[in-house]
Amino acid sequence: MTSLYKRISVSLLSLFVVLMSCTDLDERPYDNLLEGDLGTSPEILDALTAPAYTILTDVMFGWTGYFDLQEECADAIVTPARPNGWVDGGIYRAMHMHTWNSFQGHGAGVWGNIYRALSVLNGALLNYRELEGTEDIINELRALRALYYYLLLDSFGNVPIVTEADLTKVGFTPEQSSRADVFKFIENELNEVMDDLSEEKVYGRMNKWAAKMILAKIYLNAEIYTGTPRWDDAIVQINDIEASNLYILEPTYRANFAVHNESSQEQILSIVFDATRAGWLHYPWKTLHPSSGATYNLAVQPWGGSCAIPQFIDTYDTEDDRLNIWIKGPQFDSKGMPIYNGLDPALKDVQLNYTKQVNSVDKTAEYEGYRIGKFEIEKGVTGSAISNDVPLFRYADALMIKAECLLRKGQANEAAGIVSEVRKRAFVNSPEKATVTGADLLKGSVYKYGTYEAGKILVDDGGSEIQFGRFLDELGYEFAAEFHRRQDLIRFGVFTKKHWFSHKPNGDHRIIFDIPQSVLDANPKLKHNPGYQ
Repeated sequence: MTSLYKRISVSLLSLFVVLMSCTDLDERPYDNLLEGDLGTSPEILDALTAPAYTILTDVMFGWTGYFDLQEECADAIVTPARPNGWVDGGIYRAMHMHTWNSFQGHGAGVWGNIYRALSVLNGALLNYRELEGTEDIINELRALRALYYYLLLDSFGNVPIVTEADLTKVGFTPEQSSRADVFKFIENELNEVMDDLSEEKVYGRMNKWAAKMILAKIYLNAEIYTGTPRWDDAIVQINDIEASNLYILEPTYRANFAVHNESSQEQILSIVFDATRAGWLHYPWKTLHPSSGATYNLAVQPWGGSCAIPQFIDTYDTEDDRLNIWIKGPQFDSKGMPIYNGLDPALKDVQLNYTKQVNSVDKTAEYEGYRIGKFEIEKGVTGSAISNDVPLFRYADALMIKAECLLRKGQANEAAGIVSEVRKRAFVNSPEKATVTGADLLKGSVYKYGTYEAGKILVDDGGSEIQFGRFLDELGYEFAAEFHRRQDLIRFGVFTKKHWFSHKPNGDHRIIFDIPQSVLDANPKLKHNPGYQ
């Protein structure tokens, strides 16, 4: 079914974008679809819906996509300068140093792709409302639209809300809504369609449980978004997901990120990738040294240098299996023979050995830094993308949302029971270490915050005083390199207050990104987010 979905979504993408796209809201360059044109069979309607999902691949893992927007500005991953000069004009340094502005490529990329998806999606909704028998798809697309607005809410806060009704307004130019209003729009949309969403597993598609995950996410972060905590409301959503009995924790952590991970029973909502047809899941190329292509028989040589921040690696228990998502140590080709450095001529005869130490964001050796290997890298890939599907929401995430809300409500022991359950599969060889107590979760973080250079802490910020810091550490272990970290750091009061690696705090306004300058130039009704110029 997954393969069929991929084929349908890609083959009809070009047709659908022509029919439905509406980037200039003053125009409506598509015609209404009529029943006589294409019919209303489930296969046709599903195929026409598919492009609204396909764009998720660009949103999440396109160049300067949502993954980078969440991870490059946080304390686990950095893309430092490398000897081959690959630094993309400093945009990754700006993300790490929190010096981005309205011209930042990451913000513009995510904004552009999300509003492109919304244009397609709203066009679809407008047409479906003129057809009979499309109520289920309309509800599904409204839930999907809420997902896109959740990403905008979290990243930019104050954004225009555009619906299918706006596409019929001559000369329509969207107004900027407050973050609180965007929150309320998402909440209302999901509550209105919730009872009519499918309760069945539909791989790569919105159902009731994925919609409840969106609600749980906005309630988890409600104090940041609106100033009012909503812990109990988040727990209600997760209790419903648990009661469905549709999802479990996979016996092994890495099963969620395997090449063929579509059978995972942990994934609540997945983004469907296919290296030969859809999306560009390019992270192996962005993180691996060029010589590491020989390890996986990659036809296209990697170019990258994204790596783990050493201070984050130091927080792991060495027996935690989740530490193995980082590619480290001496490197070999697919036949077991050593591979070598080569960016620096002086190191061309030295075996490539990924070290934990990274000098600074401005200067590194080519071998420095553990590389990101969360998603299994298929050997023999001919292009520069892999086909692993990406779990956007998984059951472990649901459980940890509930645990955090319980912890913040003073129910630390109940929270600890959930955290221990999630940890269990990561400590198969030392099961006694899987168990944490409520007292443990009330402790601070073991992360040694402070500016770091050449293996030394220059400014010591500590971490032990962070409220519930130990739980923040647990989120780091479970969701490292999974577009979580920025949001989690903000919620725990770390993002704009602490030093890490080469990063220094640079203003509380950094909890959201600025509206892209190209968007501000095109729409005079929009203005910079507070704190930006």
